[in-house]
Amino acid sequence: MGTMRICYATTNQAKVQSLQAALSPAGFEVIQKPLSIPEPRLDRVEDIARFKAMFAFQEAKAPVVALDAGFFIRHLNGFPRSFVNFALDTVKVDGLLKLVSGSDRRAEFRHSLAYHDGQADTPVVFTDIVRGTIAPAMRGKLKPYHWSVLSAIFIPAGETKTLAEMGETEYHDWHERRIGGSSYAQQFILWHRQHRRN
Repeated sequence: MGTMRICYATTNQAKVQSLQAALSPAGFEVIQKPLSIPEPRLDRVEDIARFKAMFAFQEAKAPVVALDAGFFIRHLNGFPRSFVNFALDTVKVDGLLKLVSGSDRRAEFRHSLAYHDGQADTPVVFTDIVRGTIAPAMRGKLKPYHWSVLSAIFIPAGETKTLAEMGETEYHDWHERRIGGSSYAQQFILWHRQHRRN
């Protein structure tokens, strides 16, 4: 069985590397397609990912994936949800830290990966959740494989360091353990085996 090529509609190289690492053992090659995709003002990350994949498929005319991620802070009723970039542009990380000061610091990332190859009317969406807490202050150093400045304040459940405080090996070990669960990448691999590889 040959390698299956998938276009990844994103301008974020770290996201491409992360997905390539997760999918390559299953025989996929992820090709970055840095399309300029309009950002729909939708609440649900699943709906945004679906929109992006539909748009990208029309442009690429080939199997595509698109991802959307949200950051949900319990004390703020889920804010900023899917509007992470807006929050980081306006209140910034310092503002988020002030908003949760002295309160419930639980938060989670939600990632939705949408896949579209034209065999169905709409993309298939795979979602996972990474739970954790918000550190009292920014900690660690951002590296090229971090997706967001939020890596400097997010401590995954079961860990004591922010993602940005972890050394490269430590970070990738944590990421591998997460991939070993029901990450969106694992969900996609299992679905693709069942529905697209006969």
